[in-house]
Amino acid sequence: MADTIRVKLVRSPIGTTDRVRQTIKGLGLGKVGTVRTLKRTAAIVGMVKRVPHLVSVLPPGGNGDEVAR
Repeated sequence: MADTIRVKLVRSPIGTTDRVRQTIKGLGLGKVGTVRTLKRTAAIVGMVKRVPHLVSVLPPGGNGDEVAR
């Protein structure tokens, strides 16, 4: 298992619940298209699983344009 995970915000959290918006903020994502490389922990993986309709997990490396689901 890789020790990092790349997450990209692909949809806006407008119209979602406050809990979802806080999860997105906790992942360090702000604007649509933002990509963050995070340490792969149980907490981060759980946060990503809570908002799969808004984020995409990218393969390691690259510039963030490619999408892996």
